[in-house]
Amino acid sequence: MRATTIHGTRDIRLSEVPDPRIEKPTDAIVKVVAGCICGSDLWPYRGENPVVAGNTIGHECIGVVEEVGADVRDIKVGDFVVVPFDHCDNTCVHCAAGMQSACVNLGFTVSGQAEYARVTQADGSLVAVPGTPDASLIPSLLALADVMPTGWHAAVAAGVRPGGTAVVVGDGAVGLCGVLAAKQLGAERIIAMSRHEPRQQIAKAFGATDIVAVRGKEATAAVLELTGGAGADAVLECVGTDDSMKTAFHAARPGSMVGFVGVPHGVVLPVGTMFGRNVGLAGGMAPVRKYLPELLGLVLDGTIDPGRVFDMTLPLEGVAEGYQAMDERRAIKVMLQP
Repeated sequence: MRATTIHGTRDIRLSEVPDPRIEKPTDAIVKVVAGCICGSDLWPYRGENPVVAGNTIGHECIGVVEEVGADVRDIKVGDFVVVPFDHCDNTCVHCAAGMQSACVNLGFTVSGQAEYARVTQADGSLVAVPGTPDASLIPSLLALADVMPTGWHAAVAAGVRPGGTAVVVGDGAVGLCGVLAAKQLGAERIIAMSRHEPRQQIAKAFGATDIVAVRGKEATAAVLELTGGAGADAVLECVGTDDSMKTAFHAARPGSMVGFVGVPHGVVLPVGTMFGRNVGLAGGMAPVRKYLPELLGLVLDGTIDPGRVFDMTLPLEGVAEGYQAMDERRAIKVMLQP
């Protein structure tokens, strides 16, 4: 099959690789209808993470089930499915506690930017979409594979509550989905941190009431001014850098929570601030399957439209251009269609 492979820093190629196959009886093979590039894919692309030259890359996709293993009972060949990036059996002790991202049989999508993908726990992971979805729904369904549940997880971990104030640090697709999640969870005031006008417009459409277009100490000062000196009731950290984490803690009021979902790189937690101001930290890798049924319902009934984060669509052949566009912040999120 054709699949996206990474060969080094800023070296993305479309290659011919072996088709994925059923390896365990709980597996399924999905024919990809749409995949996409994630902000976290930019870490290895920029040389921040080690890579094995020639490995496939891409963990977000939706598609049609092509083949299932002998133990798969609920998911059928021909089902149109959302593929959570983190696969789970949805029955183990951790899944039962709502932490599917720590499943004892955890797996991951490794060829979402390709023609086919293997899912390691089909019945526990895949969520079927009724019938054949209209083409207009494809972007929002694809957002359910990662960025929308991840933004939702940040909001839940931060303790966003009806009538409260939320700050969202980060204006990538996850941060924008965090704005949308905070709105759905009832936040009355949502402060989005963004210096880019196209992203600000989506943040406002998703429910942001205020935009802070500065960083560092100036950003903290702006949040404090907007909140009467108190700070936010909940802060969503959706970047993963040391600077973004510090901003998140400085924007939080005493006794509040920071929900973090940005993949951490070089983060040193400000434990003195956390201790002195009683600000907590929760979050991590999103248990996508936990949130999928509710979020799918919200997409299908038109309540949310997270697919607006896709502002560029390319054929699979254009994947290298897609990475470059996101790296240069010319695109928020790129959808790929085989």
